[in-house]
Amino acid sequence: MRLLRRGLAGRGRVAQPSVDWLVVGLGNPGPRYAATRHNLGREALLRFAALHGAVLDQLKERARYGRLEVADQRVCAATPTTYMNESGRAVAPLARFFKIRPERVLLVVDDLDLPLGTLRVRPHGGAGGHNGVASVLEALATQAVPRVRLGIGRPPPDWDPADYVLARFAPDECAAAEELAEMGAQAVEAVLRDGLDKAMNALN
Repeated sequence: MRLLRRGLAGRGRVAQPSVDWLVVGLGNPGPRYAATRHNLGREALLRFAALHGAVLDQLKERARYGRLEVADQRVCAATPTTYMNESGRAVAPLARFFKIRPERVLLVVDDLDLPLGTLRVRPHGGAGGHNGVASVLEALATQAVPRVRLGIGRPPPDWDPADYVLARFAPDECAAAEELAEMGAQAVEAVLRDGLDKAMNALN
């Protein structure tokens, strides 16, 4: 009888998440796309992981990930192995695996609508034309997904935005891009340590 009662009681329990945050740096995989504008979010995520000695050496649900702790927060840091416009195929299954709600999935992404070197933290919103973000929002069926936005600036009038984001930074942009990747890593740290509201007040 005790075993039956225990089984019945367990049915009503809500599964607890195995991590507190899933932090995802969006980008394209492979050396061809390394150091391109579209991979700035991925680069910032890797730098954040490195701050904590974490290596993204585990593979699951079309993503590479590693686990770490920040201020008693259990964190999964991940980068999709999909191409940018299919990011949701990695992020949504990984969130389900770790039992993470969308509002605890923090995206780190490049942003055409912000000047190069500018950073913004946002708790939710639309994709703003970003195919990777659009894929994630669609897969999670909500816009309530926080993000760290890293400005890469608009392309010149004669440059197709799709080509622009897949190009590497110009020599005179590299220092600003390098600094922004570091700022992105620190912004992730601030969100995890202080919460979204405090991080937005301090960084925006």
